[in-house]
Amino acid sequence: MIYYALNRLEYMDILNYRIRGGLYMGADIISILFFVTAIVLAFIRKINIGIVALALAVPCTMLIGMPGKEVINGVNGHLFITLVGITLLFSIVNDTGALGLLAHKIVAIAGQRLWLIPILLFVAGGFITGAGPGGIPVLAIMIPMGIAVGIKVGYNPVMLSLIGICGMTGGRFSPITPETAIIFSALENTGISGLDAVPAIIANVTLANAVTAVVLFVAFKGYKVRASEKVQGDGLETKSFTRKQWIAFGGIVVMLGLIIFAKINVGLASLIVSAVLLMCHIADDSKCIKSVPWGTILMVLGVGALLHIVARTGGINLLTQILAGMMSPSTASTFMALSAGLLSFVSSALGVVYPTMMPMSIGISQQIGGVNPVALMSAVAAGGSCSGISPMSTGGAMIIAIMAVEMKDKFTKEMQNKVFVQLLIIAGVNLLVLMTCAFLFFDVIANILCPL
Repeated sequence: MIYYALNRLEYMDILNYRIRGGLYMGADIISILFFVTAIVLAFIRKINIGIVALALAVPCTMLIGMPGKEVINGVNGHLFITLVGITLLFSIVNDTGALGLLAHKIVAIAGQRLWLIPILLFVAGGFITGAGPGGIPVLAIMIPMGIAVGIKVGYNPVMLSLIGICGMTGGRFSPITPETAIIFSALENTGISGLDAVPAIIANVTLANAVTAVVLFVAFKGYKVRASEKVQGDGLETKSFTRKQWIAFGGIVVMLGLIIFAKINVGLASLIVSAVLLMCHIADDSKCIKSVPWGTILMVLGVGALLHIVARTGGINLLTQILAGMMSPSTASTFMALSAGLLSFVSSALGVVYPTMMPMSIGISQQIGGVNPVALMSAVAAGGSCSGISPMSTGGAMIIAIMAVEMKDKFTKEMQNKVFVQLLIIAGVNLLVLMTCAFLFFDVIANILCPL
């Protein structure tokens, strides 16, 4: 009787917890199944994935006992402002013809050696990011550039954008970026100098992303692209920029200044600059507003809302906890890269992944023993950045959004969904590449450049 009463009491406690908005065993799996279902249905029925995801998020919360307001909470307002601001600004710049002409000039620098273009974008991404702004602002430069150049020469625009992002990732950890400030904070009172650790982290992350860039170039068959007479002989590379085009480029510089010095959100900074440019009649406001890919933005936000439910149910945590118990000195870097990568798919690298996992690297290295903590920090740095190419993250979302601006009517719903899944697969492949690199040489390079 007592046993029955205790069990009954335990059951009632669980039931009450669920009613109050708590979660029960299996909610994580259920939410993941809903997420997969949303993607499958969208492609079968050829519907915007965001609409399907938002629709399924509601019954998902009802089934697992979660308050419906979590769906609304999952709509990322920060990402909305970022996407609207950046796509509007580059709609304005694109309307002036500035990006197209710049793409011609970059192509002219490479000449017939088109293989130089991915290298130039990779190097430019690293140097611009390392100069101080960090990763997010530079996305607003590298992605439109990669897409414009790709369309111009015949390279896959997604490939060039991703290679630019790969180059940018290494630059995120120069001594003067916001990302590195987190590393310095994590290393306080550990006996490890931040200035000693940073070169090892940069080397590991840059080398790993260089490998990813090569994989992307091969996977997209970039080696088959040849320079055509049309591309090389149109004479536009000698044409001078107009006054409006220079002002448009100046707007991008001002945007970066607002982000770096005034600490203004990249989306808000883009909106401020866009407003000034439109008031100066640099472009037609109605035309540029129509060019903003609203359907794409809905897709990103809708999927993000459902993914928020997955995160709230502990779907990602479940995976990382299982993996954490499998760590050993030889596999610690690999698992840290994987854990950081998975976490970054549902949260900000700069806002969540790095502040959370960089300090953890020190403690885990002490518990496991036999592994350099800088190697683990390199793994977190690389893994946290890899989701930047996911369509649910800023980088991937911007690629889709800006392709919609550049390609306009050619960027159909079917093509949009194809690119969405393509980026999702590439993000997974990128994570596998980074895990492999972490296993092979992260600890070796860390011990060479930052021995303990």
